[in-house]
Amino acid sequence: GAQNFVLDLRGNPGGLLPGGVDTASLFLEENKPVVFVVNKKGVVDTQSTLVAGIDLDTPLVLLVDKNTASAAEVFTAALKENQRATVAGEQTFGKGIVQTIRQLEGGENGGVAVTIAKYETPQHHDINKQGIPVDVKADVDCGKEDALTCLSKEAFRKL
Repeated sequence: GAQNFVLDLRGNPGGLLPGGVDTASLFLEENKPVVFVVNKKGVVDTQSTLVAGIDLDTPLVLLVDKNTASAAEVFTAALKENQRATVAGEQTFGKGIVQTIRQLEGGENGGVAVTIAKYETPQHHDINKQGIPVDVKADVDCGKEDALTCLSKEAFRKL
């Protein structure tokens, strides 16, 4: 089997929250917090792992950059704050809000994005406009075909 995994999340805009939660769950133990979704009234929806993931031991390095956002940041924070992965690269974008689009009257003239909630990390840090800080600074300008060239040996230290 592999000695380490490097997951290259550079430029990943995130997509939908369930994708970030489900992917994080692959690498976490049962009953670990992944993300807290907090609405404007302060009501919290806790999303945690339901079962143990398929790989709990192989060292993970997440390579991120300033364009890693949203659900990719939820994934990154979940693995970092549950001491499951080392985060390398540069601080992430900081999109930690949940928005819905409301069509303008008539529906043909666009819409308005309305913020309905925010994401908090497993340790209750607000992602929005903060991003996820890295554990190890790394060059993020190496090619996508070989992310290993971005990383120093320090990125592969044991957690």
